[in-house]
Amino acid sequence: MERKIWTRDELILAFNLYLKMPFGKMHRGNAQIIELANLMGRSANSIALRLVNFASCDPILQARGIKGMVGGIKQCQPIWDEFSENKDSLMYESEKILAKYQQTDVETKFADDLKDIPEEMSGETRNRIVKTRVNQNVFRQIVLVNYDNKCGLSGIDIPELLVASHIIPWSEDKKERLNPENGICLSSLYDKAFDRGLLSFGNDLTALFSERLEANVGKEYFSKYFEPIRGKQLVTPKKYHPNPEFLEWHRDCIFNKV
Repeated sequence: MERKIWTRDELILAFNLYLKMPFGKMHRGNAQIIELANLMGRSANSIALRLVNFASCDPILQARGIKGMVGGIKQCQPIWDEFSENKDSLMYESEKILAKYQQTDVETKFADDLKDIPEEMSGETRNRIVKTRVNQNVFRQIVLVNYDNKCGLSGIDIPELLVASHIIPWSEDKKERLNPENGICLSSLYDKAFDRGLLSFGNDLTALFSERLEANVGKEYFSKYFEPIRGKQLVTPKKYHPNPEFLEWHRDCIFNKV
C-alpha cells in the first residue's frame, strides 16, 4: 500500500514538475509523471493528483477559471507560498533534491551550463554562480514548455534557436526574474529585437514595432523576417500568460526609449 504522508522533499519534487508541465498533461499516463513516480517509489496516479493539488494553489490558473483539486491544498499551499516569497531558493532546492533522487548532483546534472566556471573557484562565489545558472536553466525549461517548445511568433521549434526572453530583464527585478509570467519563448532574432526595444507587445499580445524598426520597411530583410510578424498576436501560452504589468514596463522603459 502506498504511503499516506508526503515528505517536504516529495512535495517539492512534485512542485518542480508542476512548474514544467502544462495543466492539460497532468495525468497518470504522462511519461514525465511516470518517471518521477518511479524515482519516488509512488504511483503515477498519486503524482498526477498532487500536481492538480498544486494547480488549486496557483492564482494564475484560478484567474482563468481552472480550480484544480483542493483535496491536498493544505499540504501544497505552504510550498507554493514559499516559492512565491523566494523563487530563487526553492527552485534551486527543488533541483538539488531531484538530482539526489536521480543519484547525481546539480553540478554534474547541469555541467554544460557550468563548464566555463574556473575549477579553482570555490566557496560562496561559486555557489552563487551555480545557483544562478541552474535557476536560469529551469526558467528556460518552464518558458519553452509553456509555449509548446516553439517561438511564440514564428513557430520555430529548434531548441538551439529558442530563447526564454525576460520581459523585465534579469538584472532589473530580482523578485520577478524567475516568474513564469515574466518569460516569452522567442527565436534568437526576435529575442534580440525584444531585448533591445525594437519589438514589444501590447496587452492583447499583438507585436509592436518601434519607429526605428518601422523605418526599414521595404528592405529585403524586413520583408523576409519582420513583415510576417507585423501586428501578429503571440500564440496563447499553455499555462502562464505574460503579465500585463510586465509588458507595460517593457513598453515604457525599453521599447519607447529606442
